[in-house]
Amino acid sequence: MCTLTLAWRTFAEAPVVVAANRDEAADRPSEPPGKLEPGVVGPRDAVAGGTWIGYNEDGLFVGIANRWVEGLNAGRSRGLLVRDCLRCRSADEAASLVEDSCAEHDYDGFNLVLADADDALLLEWDGTLRVTELRQGIHVVGNVGYDGTYYEPPERPEIARRQARNAKRLAEHLRHYPDETPAEWIERAGEALGDHEFGVCIHENGYGTRSSSLLVLGADGSRRYDFADGPPCRTEYRTVVETSPADAGEGQS
Repeated sequence: MCTLTLAWRTFAEAPVVVAANRDEAADRPSEPPGKLEPGVVGPRDAVAGGTWIGYNEDGLFVGIANRWVEGLNAGRSRGLLVRDCLRCRSADEAASLVEDSCAEHDYDGFNLVLADADDALLLEWDGTLRVTELRQGIHVVGNVGYDGTYYEPPERPEIARRQARNAKRLAEHLRHYPDETPAEWIERAGEALGDHEFGVCIHENGYGTRSSSLLVLGADGSRRYDFADGPPCRTEYRTVVETSPADAGEGQS
């Protein structure tokens, strides 16, 4: 995944709201969102068996963007790390798991977002693990950084600068307006993710935006997951999960 926008504790009724595009090789197969295991919902990478985004019955959201780093030995799929995190009960617990896993396994670079009703964390791995507590508000995470803090990999500086500009433009567009509801914000976010004006729906030779996810995790236990199984510029979002407080646990178990 290359662009992840998190509205954390922006809405009292939904502490975690996410809009994210996944960029991947065109020939890498995947499966749409479903029950990955009891209590865990997300899409599935059909190659390694992991995932790039998902949530669990405890209200923990996990999403990852590849971090452009040269020279790391990718011994284990980053998607499996995401899936490991989704077995945790909180963002703090998942952060501890990541720390232990990075000490035990070799991973390629990543920017990992962990969020629940109490905490939102960004974990950056480039051979060294850094953990940042995210504040209440709108955050945009990509391959080269987050929230205006970006770096330029020497092997592709111009692409990195372009991605940083696109992220800034997207963040400005998706700022929260007074009295805006989660449903209204997520609708705007979905439109922006498919609008080439913002540059986050990409089409390249053999590579590009393969899917898009819109998630609303309600404070009352309700859940909604809309998924575009293709580039959002030409693929309709479809609701794959919608649960009320009464049936949220039943729908994920």
